[in-house]
This record gives sequence, structure tokens and C-alpha cells, in this order.
Amino acid sequence: MTTALALNPLSATDLLSSFGTIGILVVLFAETGLLIGFFLPGDSLLFTAGLLCATGAGSLHLSLPWVLLAAAAGALIGAQVGFVIGRRAGRALEDRAGRPKIAAGMRRAEELFTRYGPAKAIVLARFIPVVRTVLNPVAGALHTPTRTFTLWQVAGGLLWTVGLVLAGYALGAFVPGVDQYLLPVIALVVVVSLVPLGLELLRERRRRTEPTP
Repeated sequence: MTTALALNPLSATDLLSSFGTIGILVVLFAETGLLIGFFLPGDSLLFTAGLLCATGAGSLHLSLPWVLLAAAAGALIGAQVGFVIGRRAGRALEDRAGRPKIAAGMRRAEELFTRYGPAKAIVLARFIPVVRTVLNPVAGALHTPTRTFTLWQVAGGLLWTVGLVLAGYALGAFVPGVDQYLLPVIALVVVVSLVPLGLELLRERRRRTEPTP
């Protein structure tokens, strides 16, 4: 009971310690399929799981094949569920988003669609926190063809999940003793994961400040 109360849902190590591989599936499903999961640490969870597969730090002994399977399943099924929710909710979806962060993420997702088109937007969104949570229902609300969405969400989902897990695994396998610096490494991953969002916000600010010809 004390352990459950002490669980920090923002901590990748806490989630992995408490729920193991099944936690990866559940967290990624919630982050990519349900608007309530926008705060969950998808990037750091994937990277940390990969690292722990290589190092087995502490009492955590994760299997790389099972981690890859759980990560892919959670991300792909979650995205498809989010798409269906958006298709059924339609434009009322934004009105139901009571949190300003979610509403802002939805506007950003629509901007990605307008600027890059569905295929590129769906893939890019996987690497942008919050946007990857809201883009799937937004794609449904915008009536993106199901075949188009499914194809590119699978491509982006596999690139995101497999890429981050294997990056963590490679670091753990080829850098001796890296598990002793787990928290700083995770912090670095979180910062790096925010870089795409920061760059997009910077471009948007510059675009708004440029004089209209």
C-alpha cells in the first residue's frame, strides 16, 4: 500500500519498478490513445526500458523482445483508439478538452496537418510530447482516411518505440556503468525529447513576427 501511494506516474523508473513490461504497454496506450495520458513520460519510459534491458540495474530485469512488443502494441493500438475517438467525437472534441495544454496541443496538431500534410504530420507527432497525444483524435476529427492514418501511424509508432528502446539498449550495452547515472541520463532524454517541440515553437514565433508582404 505504501509503495502504491509513493508511485510517481511521471517517473519512468517508478513505473517500470512497479509494473514492469505490462506498464510500458498501458502507459503508451494511455499516452497515445487517451487525452488523459498527455502527461505520461513516453520518451523517457522507452529509453529507460531499453537501457535496463541491457544493464539489469537493481531488481529490474526486462526482456528486450518483450519490451519491444509491449511498446509497439501500446503505441499502435493507442493511436488507433485515439483516431476512432476523434472520428466519433468530431469537432466537439476540442470543446471537451478542458485543459489549456491539451487545447494548445490540438491547435498545434492541426497546424502540422496544414503545413506538412497527413503522412508527415502523423510521423512527426510521435516525437513531440502532448502533440502525439492529441494528433490521433484530431486526425479522426479531420476525417483523415483510415487507411492513410493507419499506414503512417504504424510507421511513426514503430520508428518512435523501436528507435528509443534500441537507443537505450545500445547505451546500456556499450557504455559500462551507465546505470549508475540513470537519473541524469533520463533527465537528458527528457530534455532532448522536448527539442522538437521547442524548435516548432521557435519557428512559429518567428513566423508570427515576420512582416506580412
